[in-house]
Amino acid sequence: MTPAEPIRATLPLSLITKGDNPRRYFDRKKHDELVASIRLRGILQPILLRPKGELYAIVAGERRYRAGLEAYGPDGEVPVIIREMTDQEALDAAIAENDDRDDPSETEQADAAVRYLAACQNDRAEAARRLGWSRAKLDRRLALAELSDAVKLALDERRIKVGHAELLAAVPGDKQDKALETILAAGLDVGKTRELLMRVTQNLAAACFDKTECTTCPFNSASQRTLFETHIDDGHCTNPGCFELKTQTAEAIRFEEQERAEKAARAAAPPATGDPQDDENDDDEDDGIDDTEASPVDRTETHGRTAPPAPAPLPSASGGSSAHKPTVTVKSIAGRTSDLREAKWRTAVARALASDAVKAHTAILVAAMSGTLPQIKAETLKARAGILVGATFPDLPYGGKIAEIRALSEPQAANVLSAVGAAYAKDVLTFAHVADLARAFAVDLRDVWQVDKAFLERYTKDELKFIAQECGLVAHMGEKGFAKLLTAKKADLIAGMLNRPGFDWAGRLPSSMTLDGQYGPPPVRAAPPPEAAITELAA
Repeated sequence: MTPAEPIRATLPLSLITKGDNPRRYFDRKKHDELVASIRLRGILQPILLRPKGELYAIVAGERRYRAGLEAYGPDGEVPVIIREMTDQEALDAAIAENDDRDDPSETEQADAAVRYLAACQNDRAEAARRLGWSRAKLDRRLALAELSDAVKLALDERRIKVGHAELLAAVPGDKQDKALETILAAGLDVGKTRELLMRVTQNLAAACFDKTECTTCPFNSASQRTLFETHIDDGHCTNPGCFELKTQTAEAIRFEEQERAEKAARAAAPPATGDPQDDENDDDEDDGIDDTEASPVDRTETHGRTAPPAPAPLPSASGGSSAHKPTVTVKSIAGRTSDLREAKWRTAVARALASDAVKAHTAILVAAMSGTLPQIKAETLKARAGILVGATFPDLPYGGKIAEIRALSEPQAANVLSAVGAAYAKDVLTFAHVADLARAFAVDLRDVWQVDKAFLERYTKDELKFIAQECGLVAHMGEKGFAKLLTAKKADLIAGMLNRPGFDWAGRLPSSMTLDGQYGPPPVRAAPPPEAAITELAA
């Protein structure tokens, strides 16, 4: 007998080990039925094995192996066929066995698709040919491969439907498990799941950033539409974290360009009479910063927060005397970031109102009664009406729009109120109103912003030293250590500040970004309770 020919024999189950079968789920009822059959009739179809060291790995027949273990124990002998096979040949045989004997689950097919694609050097056409699938089926199964293990198991056990899985495949992996918990706990059908996911998507048409990358992104609902029967409406982003990051980056670039243009305009203007330094320092009307303080050294305790004592003066950036330099104060340093502070606080308040219809209702009533509600830009809400109310809403006559609004369910009406409140926070002309809303609703800027390179690049070395002092970096490094860092080039100084081992900038809010000119230390947060709300997808 040549080595290429298969060997037919019997082996004790103790010499058999699991192979690389793509099957991942075994139905318990079918397993019990097979155990009963084996006890009655034995294993009629041999298990296909290949040598693996001193043992033999299963190529096809893992269900029989599992049932045999339960029926006979590890010493029981079962009929086998032993064949020398490559990894790819074994995979081909295992998939053929699964397709022939018992329809594999969608997730098992997804795992097989991933392995075949790797074997075909990412050639999808070749992988589909070798699997005997259409290219569309391969693409759908590869998309399902991105599901979390918990979602895959729920689909295998048929606790959710394929439609649920297709919707969750469009959600970032770190959000899928919580979404699954909500679906199972609330017993949501596919339609309700789709409605809830739509509430936390972002409309790409209204995005302020370049959407070139979005055209091929798996979190673009247009990509899902080409794959699945169940999908989110076209033109929506299902990855709110990425959408928010791109939005913030685009806004920061826009504000920086606007600031450069304003500086260029001021430089080109005729010089004004009087002291320009005094003019610059006095030009902070309506910026949300309390003017009563001149320096953090003067602060003792405000709103329950104790300001850190000012350390002994560090050497100036140039190494010489700094007596001729203007003193860096809360007020002077805040002047460099008024545009960013305003933009970030507007975003923070808008998010707070967007997530709480009661707060949004209050803000809308105050805006209406104070005559500032018309400051919401008309296009802001018109662009979102089709999403918030219905796709046909923008084209309805006015009477039809009245009927459509009256027909809204309470959750839908709450969504509309939240959207109006968020739009008000973004568009109201006077920033002091935004600041008052932030104080009234205890909005925390740290939910949408933290110290980063773009922020620090706005400042001079002396101002960076001021920020490092109030945020605790100088105390962390020691005065001599920071003084040495201060002699580096500005780019290296910033990199050293942001990447200091053992120091975390998260939660530290420089006084120049606060509403009251008080440094905000990292908050002490209790461990959050477990939440299954699907709205966490927007976090």
